[in-house]
Amino acid sequence: MCRVAAIKPGIVAARAAETTRQSRSFASKASALSLTSKKRKGRKITMVTAYDYPSAVHVARADIDIILVGDSVAMVELGYDTTQPVTVEQMIHHCQSVKRGVEQSGVDTCPLLVGDMPFGSYEFEDTDVALRHAYQFVKEAGMDAVKMEVNKCWEKNLEFVDMHRA
Repeated sequence: MCRVAAIKPGIVAARAAETTRQSRSFASKASALSLTSKKRKGRKITMVTAYDYPSAVHVARADIDIILVGDSVAMVELGYDTTQPVTVEQMIHHCQSVKRGVEQSGVDTCPLLVGDMPFGSYEFEDTDVALRHAYQFVKEAGMDAVKMEVNKCWEKNLEFVDMHRA
């Protein structure tokens, strides 16, 4: 199941169900519910960006709540001047690497994994494209959520992804 939740104005996340497949079982897993509970108790929620296996291992061991695999990988790891050239396939590759790093980090608590859908992967008139790419991040890359930066023109794609949650 995917569920759309606003992170801050203009940025949303489609969250996968708690039953996202994992090749390793954790004693606990960060979820929207556990993060909401943490916030209600007045505790800080932590989030760090990781792009690769070794970074993910270190971030997971630091007991971070959320790991974002951001499209900024284009500039930080791939040497581009902007985030625009990064493709869905490249993002899936980096998300898979981060997922493996978390799974093999030896920690008991798994952070919420969020994959950043790159520019051009959801801004289409055909809403099926946005949904297909969101599913790729959840099914192929093992992400718990996807991040989409939207404006008024793309709101219908976001609503479509939310309506078709698995």
